[in-house]
Amino acid sequence: MAGHSKWANIKHKKARTDAKRGRTFTKLVKEIMVAAKMGSSDVNGNPRLRTAVDKAKSDNLPAENIERAIKKGAGELEGVSYEEGVYEGYGPGGVAVIVEYMTDNRNRTASDVRHAFSKYGGSLGTSGSVAWMFEKKGFFLFDIDALDEETLMDAAIEAGADDVETNTAEGVYEVATDPSEFHKVKDAFDAAGLKYRSAEITMIPKDTVKIDAKRAGSVFKLLEELEEYDDVQEVYANFDISEAEMEKLS
Repeated sequence: MAGHSKWANIKHKKARTDAKRGRTFTKLVKEIMVAAKMGSSDVNGNPRLRTAVDKAKSDNLPAENIERAIKKGAGELEGVSYEEGVYEGYGPGGVAVIVEYMTDNRNRTASDVRHAFSKYGGSLGTSGSVAWMFEKKGFFLFDIDALDEETLMDAAIEAGADDVETNTAEGVYEVATDPSEFHKVKDAFDAAGLKYRSAEITMIPKDTVKIDAKRAGSVFKLLEELEEYDDVQEVYANFDISEAEMEKLS
């Protein structure tokens, strides 16, 4: 999971800036609306909505914005109707990329995503062309300095997590779990008072593609530009890069 962890860390640092610009809030609201529309407005009875609301709260989206988004999604208030979908493709160096989007204008989204791939030497693929390289998982990051490995391991095993890894290079513990067990594991961590850096249901690559600093620069620019689009909700990639190569980037 090291490659995934590295990008998760980059995104975590970047998200603090994005939130100030409001872009993160917009994406959180859209996810809440779609989750409420696809399921129900009952947060406890709709796992996807609960995940969206928990993430919104952790990113400090105001409670009134959350409530309004739920009501719009459930049809209790008038709002824009969004459709969701996925684009798949390859970035520089053969890095597999998945782009999840929500949009009220599919033509605009398709044009933007295609332009980004082309700009950085990548290419869009057909549906299913890279999805098989990823697996949906619940994913937690804990700072190594925040707790000891044995405490986390005991809590994770008891909660039913699938895997715990120590990533000393990134300074984190990585915990993976089946998506259906995500909230159970999260509740167990919360009850035990274990503070995680991030908790999400995400796509983890089954295998990674090693890239050097030169190639990484183009890959990062592609991923960052895709995430700048308001229509794009999440971007996943299967790259991995060594610490030595990361140092060259900085």
